Amino acid sequence: MMTDDEKYEYWLEAAEYDLGTADTLYVGGRWLYVVFMCQQAIEKLVKALYILYVDDEIPRIHNITKLVKYFEGKLPVGIPHDRYDLFDRLSTFYLNNWYPDAISKIGAQVTESVAGAVLTETKGAFAWLLTLKP
Repeated sequence: MMTDDEKYEYWLEAAEYDLGTADTLYVGGRWLYVVFMCQQAIEKLVKALYILYVDDEIPRIHNITKLVKYFEGKLPVGIPHDRYDLFDRLSTFYLNNWYPDAISKIGAQVTESVAGAVLTETKGAFAWLLTLKP
């Protein structure tokens, strides 16, 4: 059976992989999938922290803000409003259904500059979230 630290590391490894994938997709010009992988990276890192601050019964949801709200009161520092703004924005990029009209609607919003800005902001938030490990 895995310890909480091992579970954290499992989720962290997946989150780091997703962030690296976002970089690769950005170079390849796949803007919609850049922001989706950013969402996945932050969601997985938040789930890793959830394990350490709450338990390993992670809710099967994809709304990053809702996940953080479960343990924000246990954190050593408050979460800045700009981080919540990013979490909310990233949650809109979760592709929970793969119907063409949904992808077209989201994809039309994501330009190269949007994808680049989201990727940059995600990297900053990712680094900050890493500092929250107890």
